[in-house]
Amino acid sequence: MKTFKKILLILIYSFFLLLFALFLWKPYLLKVLRYRTPNAETYKTFPQEVAHKSDSAFHFVRPAKQRSDLDTLHVLDGDNQSIPLKTYLKNGKINVFIVIRNDSVLYERYNKGYSDSTLSTIFSGAKSMISIMIGQALADQSIKSLNDKVTKYIPELKSNPAFEQITLKNLLDMKSGLEFQDALGGIVKAFFSDEAKYYYTDDMKAQLMKVKLVNKPGTVWVYKSIDPILLGWVLKKATGKSVAKYFEGNVWKKIGTQYNATWGLDQIDGLTNTASRFQVTAIDFAKIGRLYLNKGRYNAKQIVPENWVNQSINIGAEKPASAKGWQKSAHHYLWWIPQEGDKGDYAAEGMLGQRLYIDPKTNTIIVQFADHGAGNYPYRKISRYLSGLPFSYPKGK
Repeated sequence: MKTFKKILLILIYSFFLLLFALFLWKPYLLKVLRYRTPNAETYKTFPQEVAHKSDSAFHFVRPAKQRSDLDTLHVLDGDNQSIPLKTYLKNGKINVFIVIRNDSVLYERYNKGYSDSTLSTIFSGAKSMISIMIGQALADQSIKSLNDKVTKYIPELKSNPAFEQITLKNLLDMKSGLEFQDALGGIVKAFFSDEAKYYYTDDMKAQLMKVKLVNKPGTVWVYKSIDPILLGWVLKKATGKSVAKYFEGNVWKKIGTQYNATWGLDQIDGLTNTASRFQVTAIDFAKIGRLYLNKGRYNAKQIVPENWVNQSINIGAEKPASAKGWQKSAHHYLWWIPQEGDKGDYAAEGMLGQRLYIDPKTNTIIVQFADHGAGNYPYRKISRYLSGLPFSYPKGK
């Protein structure tokens, strides 16, 4: 019995010693263990940089009476079940759902004390924001060409041969070829995933300096955080401004925003997490949608080059690298662009059901903030219903 207890104690001590060594080797794992899957509040644990609001706010029209018929409009959920929109919002724990058409708020629903002015993280919706800024940096010549090598702007990366042939276009297309392990496949895999590492680390530069190349740049599309984070680093080096300051001066102050937005950093004065840590209010997120609906213009001023907007939301003759959902959304220039049916709509999308949906055909914007979302793609049906246009899901759906 004494021998058994001794062995047990040795095993217990060894276990805690291994844990100590693990967290010493990879300190960010303590945050992964503590916070696990991030939620809309997790961003508060990281340093933030503010993008200040516009000096003069734009206000969407709010009619005296909103549409209530949308409550009973049937849409498909993630299980391809046809349910009323009201049930869809409840099942998805959707905290904000705003439908805007022709600059009028036609429908809005809120949950858990949320309002249109509640600051919330949009996770991967941040990727579409860095796409906007790359277009602007090209226009102001801070960035010369998408064909430039990333090492032209970040010379530090020359010490890692993985970056020798990677262009900015490769990063924008998520075809860098850099190694990246997603969080799918169970608790253990998620714990040690690159998804968790880049979200929770307090030194993204150190992690990026060690990354390996597993595919020839420009050949294989893999959805990952590394590429947009690198684009944020490029923007900082090319412009001499932080992401938040560039965003503030070139986007946020210029489109009639009512509230400050924030960008999360890995450490004070560090790198901005342009893959998943942008915080915004729903009503101001809709103004990004309005900006793109208007081909990059606000109050007759060109804020984002029209050709960049067109490039970003149309894949042209390019073969889609992805086909998500029944609408076969292709990931292009860090936006999601459906390729199925009477297309033309597009979206910025983030984990747990964060959405900015834009439909130029019907002049509709939909903003959704959620705890996990109800799945599928109900937005096109809503936009076509409001405009009196026919819509049907593909056969078999």
